[in-house]
Amino acid sequence: MTDGTQSDGFEPGGCAHGIDALTDYLERDMLPADPTIDDSPECQRILRSLRRVRSLAAPLLEADEEAVTTLDQDWIRGIMENIGREAKAGRDIPFATVDDDAALVITEGTVRGLVRGAGDRTPGVLVGRCVLDGDVTVVGEPITLHVTVSIGWGRSVAEAVAQFREEVRASLVQHTDLVVAGLDVVVDDLHFEAEQHGEVEDDE
Repeated sequence: MTDGTQSDGFEPGGCAHGIDALTDYLERDMLPADPTIDDSPECQRILRSLRRVRSLAAPLLEADEEAVTTLDQDWIRGIMENIGREAKAGRDIPFATVDDDAALVITEGTVRGLVRGAGDRTPGVLVGRCVLDGDVTVVGEPITLHVTVSIGWGRSVAEAVAQFREEVRASLVQHTDLVVAGLDVVVDDLHFEAEQHGEVEDDE
């Protein structure tokens, strides 16, 4: 939240590190400790997303090289690029307030983080891209969210999407004053989860 002043691309208290730097930090097991990352909620949010992508990518990296298709690699790369874009704050989204002297806002990047967090809480769902369509800078203006997701292989797509929708709606109601007129969820990929990959190996 801010007092209405504009930021330079990152929200106050946010993450001032790029996606490459955060990936390197994660690869080093976060050593040596960097307080500018460890004490930043925004950096920690991005690191959680990177950990999840890495956990899903691990079975592919352990598989035979021939089994890792170009599509798999492009999918992982696309997710990483989306997380990187979300590190930027984007537009300011105001809260409804009765105090004319205080303009409380959150950022578009934070809202995308809420949507990605809803995916993290939904078993088998990995959020790819999230776009806020509409004028989020005007309180009460209806907007539409367009979200792409990947679903774990073997899970019910309908059930996973329904649960994800509920998680998104509950999170946005709790943390924002956005008026969501539509939530467009597109399943554009399927992925093997780490547990599923382990089960396959055990059967061989």
